[in-house]
Amino acid sequence: MNEQIQVMPKHTILIVDDEDSIRDMLSIALDAAGYNVLQALNAQTAHSLVVDRNPDLILLDWMMPGTTGLELLRRLKRDEITEKIPVIMLTAKAQEANKLSGLDAGADDYIAKPFSPRELISRVKAVLRRIDRADSTSPIVVGELVLDPLEHRVSIGGVFINIGPTEYRLLQFFLTHQERVYSRDQILDYVWGATFTLIRELLMCIFEGCVKLFQLQAMTTMCRLCAVLGIDFRCKYN
Repeated sequence: MNEQIQVMPKHTILIVDDEDSIRDMLSIALDAAGYNVLQALNAQTAHSLVVDRNPDLILLDWMMPGTTGLELLRRLKRDEITEKIPVIMLTAKAQEANKLSGLDAGADDYIAKPFSPRELISRVKAVLRRIDRADSTSPIVVGELVLDPLEHRVSIGGVFINIGPTEYRLLQFFLTHQERVYSRDQILDYVWGATFTLIRELLMCIFEGCVKLFQLQAMTTMCRLCAVLGIDFRCKYN
């Protein structure tokens, strides 16, 4: 009897960049790493490919003629059909404000040009690992707090609350890693990727924003995000 070997399907990556040389370089690197590759030179073509081919991840250039990559990202995140597709922004805009704009719009990672093919592949693998870890359809329930991974929504006492993508990933991390202490670098690795750099003050700003968000909600069960020794964090429920 012949044994059938089950082969895992390749991930499909969509490259969106108006520069032919960049698309060719990314395509060669991704193909060598074992990924299927799609290409688009503008936002319009990219959106059509996203709808028709449903890629597993999008590498999206920020600055493109016509509709920018940031505008396309916001459009994808507004559509329930495409909102869950992970996106890595590619851009020469390396300033912190630009990084925050991309992340706040829903980007899963941010790579500043120029970058090496090895760095790109590492970022792609890191994002896909995070997506695979978070790909559970079972809601996470803590008292009146419910995080729904399938709908990417959070509710307290049956009332849905507004929460950004960064705060969502941070909350999901704490809810799935209860009563453990994690360093700043460990949290950044899970939420933004191992190669993403974020200053401590910015992490604290996002962290404190989450705390204020939940303090404003009427909760029977208190959800406390605790700072331990200033740099380590723990999520504790009473």
